[in-house]
Amino acid sequence: MEFSLGIKSDPIEYRYSHRWLFRLMDRIDVRYVQIGSFFEVYSMEDGFFFDLKDDAEKCGVRIKSCFTTHRELGGFFSGNSYMERAARKNYEQYIHAASLLGADYIGSNPGTVPRDRMETKGTGIACYLKHMKELMELAKEKGLKGLTMEPMSSLAEPPTLPEELDYMLGTLSGYHQDHPDTTVPVYVCGDISHGYADQKGRIIHTNMDLFEHQIPWTAEFHFKNTDRMFSSTFGFSEGERQLGIVDLGTVRSLIEQNSRMFPVDHLVGYYETGGPKMGREYSDYLLEKELTTSIQALRAVFSGGYTLS
Repeated sequence: MEFSLGIKSDPIEYRYSHRWLFRLMDRIDVRYVQIGSFFEVYSMEDGFFFDLKDDAEKCGVRIKSCFTTHRELGGFFSGNSYMERAARKNYEQYIHAASLLGADYIGSNPGTVPRDRMETKGTGIACYLKHMKELMELAKEKGLKGLTMEPMSSLAEPPTLPEELDYMLGTLSGYHQDHPDTTVPVYVCGDISHGYADQKGRIIHTNMDLFEHQIPWTAEFHFKNTDRMFSSTFGFSEGERQLGIVDLGTVRSLIEQNSRMFPVDHLVGYYETGGPKMGREYSDYLLEKELTTSIQALRAVFSGGYTLS
């Protein structure tokens, strides 16, 4: 299995252009980008995506994946027919955009159960799975390799618990096995900062426990640092590594020890950050340094990319 580093494009949203990001990636020799969603992506004409792909290729960057930046595709869990139809329409457009960009995967977190209606969680999961089976067929028609979902850190945002993950991915995997010629598989886009703490702050599942459990489903994942309660997320500068709980050496060991269990031949870990405060003279200019510093820290552990036997 080949492993590579990448960057998710979230922090440039309404701050810098994609071309700026691609040029930066070229300078620091990061070749894979995950395009995060932005509000216009659901109504943009096709020409935008052809131009975006061309800009990336001119910098030697491959758009390998697309994944939502916000929680905007969560309507399947709303219990509202208008929200459900909007989520379906937008998901279809996002799949179309990913196909134009030449991406392998496109995904999102499944959605959020309203906290005041937690009893509807089972219905929301069933609604999501129903739509995903149909979207698996559309993704196949569009030439993608798979759809992805991100396990989260909240019982209101399934899958979080291992049993939720096994049920949701197992259901969709079974559907793909029954229809291998007309559907794509659904994988996990993991996040090494996601664990589960209950209402009393007790750690029920650590972030590393959940990451390891997800490995048989994982096609890609997000690099983020976090605190003991999985509350704040941040990067991997020297100071941030001292504050955070994510040990990059442990992440590498888990990948190496379980390399044969990943369902893909090429695994990419994308550095994901919101970046410094957006829209301020004193902070916007810091984004380049933040990205560069964290990529350097990741490369020091992962050597930029390597092949596992």
